[in-house]
Amino acid sequence: MSSPRSGIPHYWVALRAMLVLTAVLGVGYPLVITAVGQLALPAQANGSTVTVNGDTVGSALVGQSFSDADGNLLPQWFQPRPSAAGDGYDGGASSGSNYGPENADLIAAIEERKAQIAEFNGVTPDDIPADALTASASGLDPHISPEYALLQVERIAAERDLAVEDVRALVQSHIQARDLGYLGEPTVNVLQLNIAVEALKA
Repeated sequence: MSSPRSGIPHYWVALRAMLVLTAVLGVGYPLVITAVGQLALPAQANGSTVTVNGDTVGSALVGQSFSDADGNLLPQWFQPRPSAAGDGYDGGASSGSNYGPENADLIAAIEERKAQIAEFNGVTPDDIPADALTASASGLDPHISPEYALLQVERIAAERDLAVEDVRALVQSHIQARDLGYLGEPTVNVLQLNIAVEALKA
């Protein structure tokens, strides 16, 4: 039978390996990756934050609501797509509803949203695109379709006393093409569009 003392060198090797790997993988690697991110892609590494006059107003990657404290939609702002994250746009509870297309609750929610959006924007329910009625998988999608943005133009123009043509042109200028020219669909970032429409009024 081997003596317990004979195993000590092996324990010492294991301890040294653990210390070295902790230093390399637990400290060195994160520091290198952080430095690369800050040097190569500083905006993305810091959350793609959006600032107005030096104040951070959100992130270009995270959707947010444009409603009052009671949850009422504010008509002077372009509205994002619905959110199923927590109570809505909760960054700590990012998720979709996971309802199937035949789920009664989902169908009821879509019908309710359709009626609300039609009345809010003065359009017919058939004119409302799908992304205006359904939440994204994350519940925090910062984008809407160009169709949904254009549907809101007349309301925004009326609320802000702007020319419809000016607001429509603003939307057109904020349409982002498909990634790499073929991935996904064209989109409009709601936060960036609202910042632009506020500047247009000024």
